[in-house]
Amino acid sequence: MVGAQRTDDWLAVAGALVADARLRAGLTQAELANRAGTVQSAIAAYEAGRRQPTLPTLYRLLAAAGFDLRARLEAHDPHDETLEEWEASLDPAEAARWRAKLASQQRRAATWAAS
Repeated sequence: MVGAQRTDDWLAVAGALVADARLRAGLTQAELANRAGTVQSAIAAYEAGRRQPTLPTLYRLLAAAGFDLRARLEAHDPHDETLEEWEASLDPAEAARWRAKLASQQRRAATWAAS
C-alpha cells in the first residue's frame, strides 16, 4: 500500500507544479491555457491529477506562466524506503496513529501553502 501511495504522490507532482506556477503568476486556468496554446479543461485535468502532461508540455505550461523548470540528478536517497520499512514494523494501532498524524501535518501544510 505504501508503495502504491508513493506512486500516486509522484503522479500528482506535475499537476501541483502547474497549479503552483499558475497561482504564483496570478493566472486563471483559462488564461494559462490561452498562453500555452491549450484548453482550460486540460489545465484543470493536469492540476487535478486526472491527466499527466508530457515533459515538453510541462515545460511549455510552466514557461507560459513565466517559470522555468530546473532539475538535477542526485544520488538515490533511501529515506522513503527506510521510512516505509519502519512503518511496516509498527503494530497496527501505532501505524494508524502515525498515518493520522502525517495526514494532519499534510493538511496543515496545504492550508499554509494556500494562504
